[in-house]
Amino acid sequence: MTAQSRLRWRLPLMAAYGFIGCVHLAAPDAFLPIMPDWVPAPRLVVIATGLCELAGVLGLAWGPTRRWAGIGLALYAVCVFPANLKHALEGIVVPGLPDSWWYHGPRLAFQPVFVWWALYAGGVIDRPFRRRAAEAPAVSPSPKS
Repeated sequence: MTAQSRLRWRLPLMAAYGFIGCVHLAAPDAFLPIMPDWVPAPRLVVIATGLCELAGVLGLAWGPTRRWAGIGLALYAVCVFPANLKHALEGIVVPGLPDSWWYHGPRLAFQPVFVWWALYAGGVIDRPFRRRAAEAPAVSPSPKS
């Protein structure tokens, strides 16, 4: 995979996390209704998620931290899944977000894609079902019969 291709995947991910990170910091109270009841200090957690998203964006932008940022954003996507699930299953209205399964269904279904995308953007993994050249097995000539 070329660096150019990976960059084309990284930039939209950075834009998305940058935007939503700013939203989490600007309006944390809007996200409180979707926080599971077992989460302590929910407002602080929403603010922390915004900071994590922005830190992930900065980390993806800088080569030496890119790998760790990808891992961090992948873990982040796993950690916010309970809030996304509560939002969908309890039909909680969040101003500015659609309140339909046309929104929630794809959002929940694509959560694993966001995990993969963060890992790919961070250079942790390659595209599915393809090995990196250095990991590909050497091709040995077949014996002649």
